[in-house]
Amino acid sequence: MSGMRFFDYNATTPLLPEARAAWLEANDACWLNPSSPYRAGAAAHARLEEARDRLAALLDVDSRRIVFNSGATEGNNAVLAGWSRTFGEKARVGVGATEHPSVLEAAKHHFDQRIDWLEPEPGGVIQPETLEGKAVSAVSIMAANNETGVLNPWQEWAKVCRGRGITMHCDASQWIGKMPLEGLGACDFVTACAHKFGGPKGAGFLLVPEGCVSGFVGGAQEGGRRAGTENLAGILSMLAALEAVEAKRATFSAKAKGDFLDALEEEMPGVTVIGRGQPALWNTVAIVLPDFKSSRWIRALERKGVLVSAGSACSTGKGGPSHVLAAMGLDPNQADRALRISSGWETTPDDWSALLDALLSSYKELKKEAAGSNSQVISI
Repeated sequence: MSGMRFFDYNATTPLLPEARAAWLEANDACWLNPSSPYRAGAAAHARLEEARDRLAALLDVDSRRIVFNSGATEGNNAVLAGWSRTFGEKARVGVGATEHPSVLEAAKHHFDQRIDWLEPEPGGVIQPETLEGKAVSAVSIMAANNETGVLNPWQEWAKVCRGRGITMHCDASQWIGKMPLEGLGACDFVTACAHKFGGPKGAGFLLVPEGCVSGFVGGAQEGGRRAGTENLAGILSMLAALEAVEAKRATFSAKAKGDFLDALEEEMPGVTVIGRGQPALWNTVAIVLPDFKSSRWIRALERKGVLVSAGSACSTGKGGPSHVLAAMGLDPNQADRALRISSGWETTPDDWSALLDALLSSYKELKKEAAGSNSQVISI
């Protein structure tokens, strides 16, 4: 990675120094099983519960609502599986059409034909009005889209669901660490993933209603709601990362992204900014570039020392157009030319300028290559 400019923070993030230090300290000082009966084990358990209390304070929720787990995919699956046991065989659920694959696939697995898909507006936002006329027991709406960065009004969704007695789940994987934590406790279920905000892979948490039970059987860890020895080092590292990004979140700005988009639209005719004008994460850009498939753009940019992606890292290898872009009304031709660009706390205005230069020079080179081989050019 030395010398590379990283613009794929929505896929994963580098481990923050605070998180690394916490992980090393925990593995050295409290590596014992928190469930062990002796004093040293009790000390590890005390560290675990202290971490739960500190996380609860950040989220402004009762600590009994926090279940530590391996990340958002586990959390999302646990929520949908729990709903299938709780609501009965005829219950229907509402699911955002632009959700992460771990929500979509879990919903299809557990509810099959009993899903009401909640469609976005052309700009990508899913409004609570889409719930009208639908008799659902539960709703799953993400806070921020992982491919486009477009924000859903999850606070309004929480209010509407509460008023109608509908259980609500919010996948906040892309929100937490980038946007304010206030109000997330209004959702019944919230999933989060540490490696999206500078923590370690394999650690996360699930916010659940008080009194919630789980089908994850085995030991009595996490109040009987998630069996298995807790990853204490991962949990403490995750907490250190979240506290660190929260301390500097006020410095995060969309200005460099905005300047980049303005310049790109001016200097590259034919580019389309997906979700332009919609509320969005400060770090995320989704664009449709002219003429060439995203795979060629990605390779060309990597040769220039810039790393970007074509969408969700969890969908790599599946093939086919992005379900997010399809739900927003983009055709397969456009989706094949889409890039996702996502910055982080270490990204500078100079990095954005370098990205712009790399895109413009790559376009010239790709057109020159195409003129010679007449291959892989998409007619638009």
